[in-house]
Amino acid sequence: MPARVGHSARVQILSHGASDVGRVRQLNEDHFFVDPELGLYVVCDGMGGHRAGDVASQTAAQAVHQFLRGHFETLAAVAQGQRSPDEAAALLRAAIEGASAQIYELGVQDKSRRGMGTTCVALLVLGGKGIMGHVGDSRLYLARAGQVYQLSEDHTFVQEAIRRGMLTPEQAKNNPHQNLVTRAVGPNPSVLVDTLVFDMLPGDTVLLCSDGLHTYFHDPAELASGLVPESLDAIVSQLIARANERGGEDNITALVVRAATVPAEDTVQTERASRVTAELDLLSHIVLFSELGMKELVKVANAFAHRSYEAGEVVVHEGDVAETLFVIVSGAASVTRGDVDIALLRAGDHFGEMALLSRRPRSATVRTLKPSTMLALERDRFYEIMQSDSVIAAKFLWRLAQTLSLRLDDVYLLQEKLGFDDEAKKTTARYGLFPSPFDGR
Repeated sequence: MPARVGHSARVQILSHGASDVGRVRQLNEDHFFVDPELGLYVVCDGMGGHRAGDVASQTAAQAVHQFLRGHFETLAAVAQGQRSPDEAAALLRAAIEGASAQIYELGVQDKSRRGMGTTCVALLVLGGKGIMGHVGDSRLYLARAGQVYQLSEDHTFVQEAIRRGMLTPEQAKNNPHQNLVTRAVGPNPSVLVDTLVFDMLPGDTVLLCSDGLHTYFHDPAELASGLVPESLDAIVSQLIARANERGGEDNITALVVRAATVPAEDTVQTERASRVTAELDLLSHIVLFSELGMKELVKVANAFAHRSYEAGEVVVHEGDVAETLFVIVSGAASVTRGDVDIALLRAGDHFGEMALLSRRPRSATVRTLKPSTMLALERDRFYEIMQSDSVIAAKFLWRLAQTLSLRLDDVYLLQEKLGFDDEAKKTTARYGLFPSPFDGR
């Protein structure tokens, strides 16, 4: 067997998990599985009763593991940077889909188990990348730099009602249908699997857990502090203990995965961590992406390509057909129209966002003033995100509408200064913008 797939050459991956029956149930239908050699971590929460739930959860974990073991060489190539993490995401999706077909067939063969199923949240850690596969209401959280982010989205009636505006997050907390899962592995031969590729940075801690745990942790700050201790054993035992103290009405499973911190002299990993953090921060400050949460921001970031330019190199020509949004990560560039300098762009600035929406020619030329690194988002990749994620699309269009509203105000103000005052056109700036409808969702 080659070296461990799940470990990059420099970052050590640590893990610890435990499962508890809770204070009410007699049978533990949760199941977790770890294969550090493969870089695989799985939590499943079975449903069906009469010992069907525990069969479904164990079968799902074993089926996912077996499928991925059969693609060891591909995963190893992803870990070494020789193949795209998207290939690993596709394999993880296929593995969970296969598990659903296998559990469904067991139900066909044994009528007492018909309809049994399980949630499944799985993580592959390959060469500095985390790849999530997810179905149901078990969750994956990422703790980074004192903050915790939920990267999975519950497939439940309540969460769907929140997405559709039928319930507010506050109303959802007391809704009697909290545990009604709308998507599971096994009740049907096929299932829609959510996947996400994200960076695993030194010091990152990932929590995979069943709803028997996360139901009792509504405060992200409390959960973030609970994932801080150095001992992963202590983290898991304390989280499970708190869930039991607060009711323990369901089985409780917690699996913690951590990318160990690296020494300061490991410049490769420290520079990678700094770059990833800086790039996410840059994107979050672009107005059109400012509504996005961490999970959504990661999806958008994955669509950007890295481009390097020498000093004096032209990035876009005036008059060219626009296709790409650029974000300057490092360096600087000048913006000229004809022979006139009109702007200076530095790290953190961006240009070309309207190129994602129209084919209008570039209105200016952008030329680097020194060696520069930029993020580039092509229109086709942007459209893929918009089509696959309606929440990102809605948030983007909301911000775009507000941006265009403010630009129209500028036109109206210019008309007033030129003597073309129209009382029917009141500026938005005078009254302010409506608050975001996505706050708290």
